[in-house]
Amino acid sequence: MGRHVLQAIADVTRREHAPDKLDAIDAAAGALRDAGVAYALIGGVAVGIRSGVPRATLDVDFAIATTADRDVTTAAFVARGLRRTGVFAHSMNFVHASGEPVQLAFDPEFDAMIARAETVAFGALQLRVVTREDLIAMKRRAAADPRRRRSKALRDQADIALLEGDVPGPDEGW
Repeated sequence: MGRHVLQAIADVTRREHAPDKLDAIDAAAGALRDAGVAYALIGGVAVGIRSGVPRATLDVDFAIATTADRDVTTAAFVARGLRRTGVFAHSMNFVHASGEPVQLAFDPEFDAMIARAETVAFGALQLRVVTREDLIAMKRRAAADPRRRRSKALRDQADIALLEGDVPGPDEGW
């Protein structure tokens, strides 16, 4: 898969003075490799990759093995130019030097999905990406959560439709 796929996803989200999604992905994946952390790209960027339809997203999301040492992971992110902005029970948030937010999600249910993730080449960048089936399962679980904001649950449902092939033809438009 060419780097143009990631570029298209980054372009969909780009605004004036936009953060650099590609550099943030590269830096975060490098930090995870440096720290020896098992991971998989999830969220909107993964939806775009797996559906073939660039999807706007405000951040980059990675599922991280629950066995990962959070201090070692944080140090690797800081060494790659990312700053930690929040720590929660099941996630850590960072921001890339360009301003692009990066979220690391820790969830025992993700561990097996991380193990099944596939390495996808984007030019020289090798990136672990959760499988389409696991991404659909993640989105179904999120959409069914009664505590989830309605707007996010609807986005999850739309992502499921994209991942299941409900994609407009080239002349159909959105």
